[in-house]
Amino acid sequence: MGNKIRVGAVQYLNTRPLLYGIKHSNIINEIELTEDYPAKIAGLLLNGDIDIGLVPVAILPLMQEHYIETNYCIGAEGPVASVCLFSEVPLEKIERVLLDYQSRTSVALAKVLIKHYWKISPLIEDAREDFRNQIQGTTAAVVIGDRAFEQRHISPYIYDLAKAWQDFTGLPFVFAAWVANKKLPAEFIAAFNKANSIGLEVLDQVVAQNPYTLYDLNQYFSENISYNLTDEKRAGLKKFLSFIQP
Repeated sequence: MGNKIRVGAVQYLNTRPLLYGIKHSNIINEIELTEDYPAKIAGLLLNGDIDIGLVPVAILPLMQEHYIETNYCIGAEGPVASVCLFSEVPLEKIERVLLDYQSRTSVALAKVLIKHYWKISPLIEDAREDFRNQIQGTTAAVVIGDRAFEQRHISPYIYDLAKAWQDFTGLPFVFAAWVANKKLPAEFIAAFNKANSIGLEVLDQVVAQNPYTLYDLNQYFSENISYNLTDEKRAGLKKFLSFIQP
């Protein structure tokens, strides 16, 4: 294929099935793979430092052009477990919400739910590193990814953002999708789709390679995360973008 296609992906547990397939297929020889947290991968795509990335969908309005041509995503058709608002008090008593710095989509979703679904009016602040120790009293926080599994063992009130979105709209939610900033060759997309599917067919092997004690990864990969980018998920994505587009 000539020059290698630059691919960016998130390091969180939820991407392990997709990355397993990519790393165990011939496509790995055709790409340069970078792994980091969601907002970092998003920045690389926006700056043109990668060609395609598994990125937070909230960056789509910021892109001059974008292409979502693969069949896979990080989505949820019910509770996602790893993207939640954590609090020591019920929703109506929350006075301040800290927003996780690692994902644009989860932050944007939280703002949509706070305003349009929960209809509460807390002070909203962008958080920095090591913010979880501030979740106390009437201060809550949106925590995502692997750290959310840790927080589930700490906070008495847990509001799952994917479940709230489904209750609000009746649609599934897409947190991240494979987004390209240019048209990529059809043969690459076909091979990339095939690679993504491999890990989903051998989830037991993926779980075995990622020992984890804070949450049941079989449940996470097969029930909480929904990886197929279906028409219904695309409808959910379109609805979400209608809330956040300027």
